[in-house]
Amino acid sequence: MVLLHQKGPSRKRPPSTFISPFPPPKIPKPPTTTTTTTTRSTDTPTVDNSTRDSANDDREGYMDKMVSLLADAECTLINLTGPPCLPSDLHKFRRHLQRLFSSDSTLRSHFLSGYYSYIQNPGHLHRVLIPCYQNGLGSTKRESLTRILLLVPSIQLELQNMLLEKLPEYFDVDPVDCHSSSLDEDVARLIINHFRWLDFLVDSKVFTDKLLQVLSICPLHLKKEIIGSLPDIIGDQNNKAVVDSLEQMLQEDSSVIVPVLDSFSNLKLDDQLQEQVITIALSCIRTIDSEHLPNLLRFLLLSATPLNVRRIIYQIRTQLKFIGLSNSRAMQHKKLKGKALVDSSEASILDALKSSLRFKNTLCQEILKELRCLDKAWDHKVIDIWLLMLIYMSSEQLRKSVEKILRKKIVEGLIQEGLFDQCIRGNKELVQDYFPSFVSLSEHLLACKEQKARNFGMHIYTALFEEFSDTCSRQEVLGALVTHVGSGISFEVNSALETMVFLASKYSQELVRFSYHINGILDYLEAFSNENLHKVYEVFSHLALSARSGIDPCASFIANELLMIVRKQVSNPDLKYKKMGLIGTLKIVSCFGSADITICPSASEKSNIEEALELLKASTDSCKLLPLPLILFYDELITTLENKVLHPAIMEWIGKHVGEFESMFLADLEGGNLPCIDSYGGLEGELWMNLDGDISPICLNVLPLASSSFQSPSSLQVLPVNFLLLSVIERLANQGSLGGIDALLGCPLHLPSSKYFTERAWQSLSGKQKKIVCLSLFYAANWTRELLNVFCTQVAGNPEYTSQATREELIGKLSKRLRNLVFLECLLDHFLKSYSLSLPELQLHTEYLVHAEKKNEHKRLHASSTSKNNKKDKKISKDSVNGSSQKHKQPTIIDVLKKAGSVTSEEVPDKDTPKQSTSETAECQNSDPQPANVDVSAVYKVLEAQRHKFRPLRIYSFSILEFTKNQDSCCTDPSAELPLYLYLVRDLHYKLDCFSPPNKLLSSKCLSCPPGLSKMTVYEFLRKIDSLFPVLKKHFSSAISIIDEGTETCEEHWKVQSDLAGNPYIPGFFVPKSSVSCSFCKEILSCIGKMLSLPDIHMNLSVLSNLLEAFQPVKISDSIFSNAQEIPSPGNLEYLYCGSYSFLEEVLDIAICSSFVLASEVLFTLESIVNSVHKYLDTVVEGNGKNIHTGRGFVRAVLPTLRNRLGNSALNILRHDWDDNNLVNDWKGKGDIVQKVLRIFLEYSESTSDLLDELACSILPQVKEIVLLEKSKEGVQPENVKSILIKVQQSVNVVVSLVNMCRTHDKVAVHAMTVKFGGKFVDLFLKVFDFLQTHFKMHNGLIIRLVKELQKATRTIQTLCSEAKGLKQTSITSKIPATKRSMERFLFQVKALLHTASSGCTFWMGNLKHKDLMGQVVSSQAYDDDRNDPTDEHHMEAGVENQSVASEEEVTEKN
Repeated sequence: MVLLHQKGPSRKRPPSTFISPFPPPKIPKPPTTTTTTTTRSTDTPTVDNSTRDSANDDREGYMDKMVSLLADAECTLINLTGPPCLPSDLHKFRRHLQRLFSSDSTLRSHFLSGYYSYIQNPGHLHRVLIPCYQNGLGSTKRESLTRILLLVPSIQLELQNMLLEKLPEYFDVDPVDCHSSSLDEDVARLIINHFRWLDFLVDSKVFTDKLLQVLSICPLHLKKEIIGSLPDIIGDQNNKAVVDSLEQMLQEDSSVIVPVLDSFSNLKLDDQLQEQVITIALSCIRTIDSEHLPNLLRFLLLSATPLNVRRIIYQIRTQLKFIGLSNSRAMQHKKLKGKALVDSSEASILDALKSSLRFKNTLCQEILKELRCLDKAWDHKVIDIWLLMLIYMSSEQLRKSVEKILRKKIVEGLIQEGLFDQCIRGNKELVQDYFPSFVSLSEHLLACKEQKARNFGMHIYTALFEEFSDTCSRQEVLGALVTHVGSGISFEVNSALETMVFLASKYSQELVRFSYHINGILDYLEAFSNENLHKVYEVFSHLALSARSGIDPCASFIANELLMIVRKQVSNPDLKYKKMGLIGTLKIVSCFGSADITICPSASEKSNIEEALELLKASTDSCKLLPLPLILFYDELITTLENKVLHPAIMEWIGKHVGEFESMFLADLEGGNLPCIDSYGGLEGELWMNLDGDISPICLNVLPLASSSFQSPSSLQVLPVNFLLLSVIERLANQGSLGGIDALLGCPLHLPSSKYFTERAWQSLSGKQKKIVCLSLFYAANWTRELLNVFCTQVAGNPEYTSQATREELIGKLSKRLRNLVFLECLLDHFLKSYSLSLPELQLHTEYLVHAEKKNEHKRLHASSTSKNNKKDKKISKDSVNGSSQKHKQPTIIDVLKKAGSVTSEEVPDKDTPKQSTSETAECQNSDPQPANVDVSAVYKVLEAQRHKFRPLRIYSFSILEFTKNQDSCCTDPSAELPLYLYLVRDLHYKLDCFSPPNKLLSSKCLSCPPGLSKMTVYEFLRKIDSLFPVLKKHFSSAISIIDEGTETCEEHWKVQSDLAGNPYIPGFFVPKSSVSCSFCKEILSCIGKMLSLPDIHMNLSVLSNLLEAFQPVKISDSIFSNAQEIPSPGNLEYLYCGSYSFLEEVLDIAICSSFVLASEVLFTLESIVNSVHKYLDTVVEGNGKNIHTGRGFVRAVLPTLRNRLGNSALNILRHDWDDNNLVNDWKGKGDIVQKVLRIFLEYSESTSDLLDELACSILPQVKEIVLLEKSKEGVQPENVKSILIKVQQSVNVVVSLVNMCRTHDKVAVHAMTVKFGGKFVDLFLKVFDFLQTHFKMHNGLIIRLVKELQKATRTIQTLCSEAKGLKQTSITSKIPATKRSMERFLFQVKALLHTASSGCTFWMGNLKHKDLMGQVVSSQAYDDDRNDPTDEHHMEAGVENQSVASEEEVTEKN
């Protein structure tokens, strides 16, 4: 400082004008001259010259002082060669200026005035803004002079204002030149750059306000520069003003969004400002350009916190219109036709989302939570699919979660295929990077058990194949499908092949070049089911057809290889391979021989028609002597003819082939009678069921052909399917009419004489003759079935080609033929009870499970037959031994089926020997029931075991239900049609079982669907029977009226109608009308329950609505709507539910007075309606949201009422005083029904626990037979702890009471259920131990009593386990390990509870004497140690597997 004072006076200062301190050339004059010139040029004539000169002199004086002051501080301002020269010590320089300005305000004012005057010159301003040289540092550039002066506190604010005021003078700079020039040449950017990273701000608020004012008028390029630099300029102060100002700017111009977001990101904001910033950013999603969306999304996601992340995700999902971008991109893609797209905003958005999700893994979890909460289909958007795909691609740990969410939403119908279409179709470039993820997700969906999920996977595969035409992508898709085909999982293989069929039918030419990758499927044909074999051959048939028509000669190998494989399979004697060849043949014929195929092969090859005809001829020749393969061939050919229009040449050949039908199966008549009466196998024959009388020219030759079947394979096996093929050809040739073969409907059947069907005559027949008789009836029944199938097509739906007279005649004959069928099957079932026979198959079943069951059945029956013949004299002793050994034997599946009446024994004698005949006669005498007891309407239990061998009734046959005759008579059913309708309804029930097997047990009727249903979906089946619902209701009401009136049996009508139908009179066959009515109603109710339980019916509301609408009462009870605020209009689905329920309640009132079984079935149907209401409530329906919410609100209001009414209905059944007249076979076999009724009563009552307590402790001990019920897991939420403990105590009382019932009932099934469900209850009880421990101090007495009470049950269960091991009761021992583990956990939990609580209770352990259920000590294991005798009353056990004793523990209270 001293040096400065000494150095200052040595400088020469001009008295009036500025004189440079440097040697000449002097530079003050040019600036002065320039300034003067400028001033003169801008002065106006009105300004006085003296005033102007005075102002100039003042400015020059201030400038001189400023320069002098800087010179005193060793700063050379005037430097013509460049910027000013700064002193070497800048900190000393700033301190010196600060000291001068703070001590002398006048000096400070003069300096600022001089500096202001100096920078008025653009050149001077530029010089003070560019970096300067420092003395002593050579040519090194450092800070600018202005930058140094801004760090002087006393003049900082004024300098900032000066620079900001100068900024508008440079707004007109071209932004292009600005970005292309360097920073030193852009004055505006230089000024802004001087404000950045200052060490301090003297008055940040004033400076910020001034800066924001200037910012509001800046041009766009400079505004972006300043906004992006705001965090570096103002630091962490005045953030509120900055945020508000930037928000205002965004509202005025959204193009500044990127620098604004950068500024927001770099500002240190408090929580309130951060939320404001998030709100600002969210409001911009809809308004900003798509090119800025990536930055905005990245900012939002990276700014997310646990408090606002759900809000951010929700706003992004709802406001981001990603679908619009995709659609515009798709349109642009179509216009450019493959050219590269310039706009890549979608890809940038996805990249921004992907990078944000990878950077913040918690975002993935929150997105998944948000998507899980969506429960409406219309809430899901395209962006949701992309978010799932990004998470699936980015996070390996969350892949399973994404798959689970997507599958669940697809199955529930919340995510539709259209969302994926918008993602994939038209967005090839966008999807390219995510292609592997889409394929991987498709693989998962196609492997799901749910059909909807698999359909979705198929759709994605198809979309990917269609959108990506490059070889690599398509090869990847096909490779994934081939992998699915090789998985071996039936439903996965089926869906994959279905996808390949679609691709092959639509893109066969494109698939030819990939044939090398899919040819391997042909190596695994043996593992495919029939349905999948159809798909495989269809795929390769399309490929072969395209290959034969292609110009590439190398591609023809596909067709050659396929034809070679099929020919080898057809000629193979093994049925398995022949079946494959026949299916392949018909698929090739349907493809090669289609009438609309115009593709021709090369000249050197045979035509497609020739190849098809050759295959047909070869297949027919190979099956001539094999009935089952020929049946399969005809069935497949019929399916092909019904679905494809074949070439006339092929149709001509098939017509000639079936023309042999008459010579093979028909015989001529003379005057309606046989020309001669011959004996066949010792049996006389006669004509049965002649509907045409004397004018009938032909008859079906059943008996002669059946008797000749012992020498050669019977052609009668092929008769039904051959006739069906003949009818299809006839129908196709005559526009649907069957007039050319209508004589077959009324022609009689040549069958054994009716005299053989009396008891004495039947016993006199030999085994061979009995077999001929049974086979004749079997073939006659199946012939009749096909007559119904064929000719019902002529009357169903009022076809145009059938006149009214012909239609009425056909209806009459069809009704008679149905009566013939019922009679034949009843007769056959009756005589098969006394003569066991394995009927021949009339349709080929090749599924593995059916073969396995048959194999086991044949093996067992063969052993049984051998035992009968060889050890007949020891039958009584053997039965006694078996009786004791079978008591504890684990039942097999076949045993269960036999017990249920689904399996019969089989005995097929090789030859008729006197010994066998004697044995069979004796057997018939012992087991043949009296003919007078044959009920025509009863279930044919013997036939049901072999029902899969019959030809199926097709859906057209149900049209007979519509042809009723209204006659005035003495009874409600004068035409005795109800037994016929019962037969049809039972068949309908059987078909419904094919779509939904009633249980997990394997049964022959549930293992494979009939050919008529094998290719039909549930929806298609329901649509076809839709028209039957009103007819079923009509017959149901008629049957209910018969039950209500209690009319007596009118057998005369049945006899009259049977005679009119041509049935021979056989004494003893009758139809009890009351039994028929109850059975018919029961079957109708079962069908309704099955249909309501089908999952597909809730996805097709039209079918559901029609079903409910058919069963409506005359008036719905008002009590059903008691809790509903608004009743829907009639016709709405919600109203129809209530109507159907009310209708069945009226039926229940009638059924309770007549039949326990019928009343129970009505109750089960009511429960099906309630369950269907639950499913409907959970189903999301597309449409008007307001109407949906109104309907759902009504359902929620009325559902509790329906549940309460259902519980009351069950109570009425349980309380009804049933007499013997209301029961069939007393209570035998009714245990399961009682159990279901009791379960409904408990489940749908208000207080389940109270009812359980009452039943278990008061009612059930008085009942001889009890049913152990699994405790419902649903509980009532009580208001306090004590009420909870009381509920638990009630549950424990129930279990203890039920378990103790085993002491007086020795049924193994009851003991097994006790061990199983007792262990499950202990597991449930263990889950409340944390609750017990928490409240033990306050309720220790109640909890201890609770535990000690449960001891009684566990002690009994322990005893049951010990006895089961000793008696080797496998049905119980299989459940012991799990139950023992549960009781051991219970033991240690109690010990831990008492140890932790330390409430004065002791817990000790001892040995327990081994006692039986009656409390007696087992003598073989008695011991002398009586230390624990006093404690024998209350104990808990821990099972010890290696010892015969159990450890004992007791909970006692200290006195």
